[in-house]
Amino acid sequence: MSKCPNHGGHRWSKIWRRVFVVSLVVLFIILLIVLITWAILHPHKPRFTLQDATVYAFNASASPSLLTSTFQVTISSRNPNDNIAIYYDRLEAYATFRDQQITLTTLVPPTYQDTHDVDVWSPFLYGVSVPISPYNAAALTQDQNIGFVALMIKLRGKVRWRVGSFTSGGYSLFVNCPAYITFGSRSTGIGVGNNAVKYQLMQTCSVSV
Repeated sequence: MSKCPNHGGHRWSKIWRRVFVVSLVVLFIILLIVLITWAILHPHKPRFTLQDATVYAFNASASPSLLTSTFQVTISSRNPNDNIAIYYDRLEAYATFRDQQITLTTLVPPTYQDTHDVDVWSPFLYGVSVPISPYNAAALTQDQNIGFVALMIKLRGKVRWRVGSFTSGGYSLFVNCPAYITFGSRSTGIGVGNNAVKYQLMQTCSVSV
């Protein structure tokens, strides 16, 4: 009695289907375990605070509209998680005025932050003769005459979460820290020499991951 020529192929087809189904089930179980673990651990975003800012230069010219500024800011980051550590793979800081960047970006060294750890960075931010829009130049002149300028210190970068031996992929990090600089009779700063003025701010930053 002769065998069907398609019998062997049909058997292998059934075997490969079973392998495929088993692989899907195993993958689903692994993903389910990861999701359940992630939900139980419930990772929280790091908490950033702008502690102070030292202004070394902040000079604007009207025609053309140029701004020269030099700051040193102190920013702290706290990891509020009980079981999740954070890798800051890349982090850069810069200052803006009315959504326009007014300094170059300054790189912050990569950092590993264990649970409940606090890290503090003090980067210098500077921009020399940075062109600003006429609208922002007029607004800056008005704010300086009033004696109050609202800047934004921003950080952007990449972070990864670590749970035990598992490390997640990279996530984009965006941090916005309001910095209120006062001048003239309204100044709340303290002179620290060489025409530099230090402002104690302790401003909570908004964080997006």
